[in-house]
Amino acid sequence: MTRGNPKRSSRHRELTELSAVDIARELASGGVKAETVTRAFLDRIAAEDEALGAYVFVDEDYALEQARALDRHRGTGRAIGPMHGVPVALKDIIDARGLPCERGTVIEAGRVAREDAFVVQRLREAGAVIIGKTVTTELAVYTPGKTRNPHNPERTPGGSSSGSAAAVAACLAPIAIGSQTNGSVIRPASYCGVVGYKPSRGLVSRRGVLGQSQVLDTLGTFGRSVEDAAFAGDAIAGYDPGDPAMQPQARPQLRAIAMTEPPLRPVLGFVRQPVWDQADEDVRGGFAELVEELGDAIEEVSLPAPFDRGVELHNTIMTADIAKSYARYYDEGRDKLSDRLAAIIEEGRRVLAVDYALAHDWIEVLNAGLDRLFDHYDALVTPATTGEAPGIETTGSPIFCTLWTYLGVPAVTVPLLTGSTGLPIGVQLVGRRGNDARLLRTARWMVAEVERRGDESGQS
Repeated sequence: MTRGNPKRSSRHRELTELSAVDIARELASGGVKAETVTRAFLDRIAAEDEALGAYVFVDEDYALEQARALDRHRGTGRAIGPMHGVPVALKDIIDARGLPCERGTVIEAGRVAREDAFVVQRLREAGAVIIGKTVTTELAVYTPGKTRNPHNPERTPGGSSSGSAAAVAACLAPIAIGSQTNGSVIRPASYCGVVGYKPSRGLVSRRGVLGQSQVLDTLGTFGRSVEDAAFAGDAIAGYDPGDPAMQPQARPQLRAIAMTEPPLRPVLGFVRQPVWDQADEDVRGGFAELVEELGDAIEEVSLPAPFDRGVELHNTIMTADIAKSYARYYDEGRDKLSDRLAAIIEEGRRVLAVDYALAHDWIEVLNAGLDRLFDHYDALVTPATTGEAPGIETTGSPIFCTLWTYLGVPAVTVPLLTGSTGLPIGVQLVGRRGNDARLLRTARWMVAEVERRGDESGQS
């Protein structure tokens, strides 16, 4: 066994514990090289990921050569990108040219991406280093992969973006990209105690990413702060004519707006949701304390009765779309699929066309009702999950994310609560479609406000 340089090891560990924004500042100032930052994360991955299982593929030479190329570019004096040298981990359903992308199933074993997904193109243009591919559940549905929860290895990290959330929580990546068709960004972020941001549908291209549902799929970001999640969101947002859900629009300036002070104090609406009966005592008690802590900044609001159908309508679209998108996997490799995924595909094949069409129409109907609430509230506050992360045999319930994913509205979870066994529980904020930057600003404000009020009550 060789002994490493203790000073270098200490400096490397410090680098991996910086925020993504601070790493970017260090790199931009010339205080550290991209190769040094990348090597620091690779060292930590090598030391810790065998137990955690966040990554499915890491190639040191591949990652370091990207970093060295960025350092050479900087040496020419030319402009650098906003994410110059910042390592980013990709969920293993996102294509990156020349890297394996096996999508969490043996059916795709050995598959190597021929082209970059649009978001990977955006990340490379911003100067990011693609450091590796993170574990996804089977075809980004429910069957768990090998990843453990960083806070307790006997608990799930959530899914389907299991490895992405765990890698950020364990400081094995400063930023990770995941996807959500039901609760696959918000839920694992909550369980792992990091910030998860699911953009408005149509803000980020899905081209080059395994598709489950053109209606529901959304890519999202993981970071250890709202600022980091917004920083990553800026990098991957942008119009792509290859994604039919997108329309030309101005860049959202997520981080810049998120870091400003709201011109007026935000008004928050606490929503229990029609599925409140599935929240456990940790969530019920935690939200009671949160509402009390926020005082006159938050008030309880009820969703109109039609929203009670949201989970059912989402399920109609999701199962039918999975049945269509995964028909090849089922027809050619049914015996290699989990029983649960096979059952979802079979359920989707029984969905009637009229029910699917009606479920699609209700998205606009319910969003019209939601817009009336957002005329008064800056954000709706609701649980991210039913409680702490459950056991490793499951990925947990996405039920508190389902309605918002169905409606295509932006959502962000922040790790403000702690359960009875000490595990994190996220608080989810939901905003109006297209108002992602304002939502992120409100989320950052709420975190600061809770901390401020907590400090004041502790001093009194």
